[in-house]
Amino acid sequence: MTCLAVAALYQFRRVGDPVALQMAVQRRAAEAGLRGTLILAQEGINGTIAGVPEAVRGFVADLQRGIGPGPGFDALNLKWSAAETWPFGRLKIKVKREIVTLAAPEADPARRVGTYVKPADWNALLAEPDIVLIDTRNRFEVARGSFPGAIDPGTERFSEFPAFVDSQLNPATNRRVAMFCTGGIRCEKASALLLARGFGEVFHLEGGILAYLEQVPPDQQIWQGSCFVFDERETLGPEALGPNSVE
Repeated sequence: MTCLAVAALYQFRRVGDPVALQMAVQRRAAEAGLRGTLILAQEGINGTIAGVPEAVRGFVADLQRGIGPGPGFDALNLKWSAAETWPFGRLKIKVKREIVTLAAPEADPARRVGTYVKPADWNALLAEPDIVLIDTRNRFEVARGSFPGAIDPGTERFSEFPAFVDSQLNPATNRRVAMFCTGGIRCEKASALLLARGFGEVFHLEGGILAYLEQVPPDQQIWQGSCFVFDERETLGPEALGPNSVE
């Protein structure tokens, strides 16, 4: 079977009518023969799709330009990987209240987020002595791999993260906080939460673990273990990622 392209994508951007956009995106993705899940909300788009490389690239390009009545997602955070078999059984385009559920209205990434840290600069940031490093993922994801010294919030779902912040962190003493997640979306939204609650310097890994494993040479990586992904592949390592992985 031809190697399949897998695109994980998200962007925080105001969407006026997610339901109308849902119908247009559903139609275009079905025409392209794609499988996977995309979530639409008034705050943006999030999800992962798979298909024949040319079809996925064409769909992503249309999404960036604008499909149907919706805005163009011209600043998509986009991660490519490859799969030898279908990682998803079918296509699902959903409309929800949030593209990633935090249940904290004060966290508004469209208004304010923390400082993006490029994967190439991540190791240097973590080497600084005053950095508090937090893994914003769920406990079962953390168990499969993480960065050394990262705090595990012990959450079952992302919506529990605000309670962890309230009980375990203090903006007066935790002055410099760095966070990471799988593809960047959770730590980006978490950075908006911390800023809204008075934390001074908040950093997050741009593109998440997937970008780090893709862009940082293996002999320079400090990541330990594998990275859990929410499809039938379950975990990814550096061998599944990279700019040529979907050719």
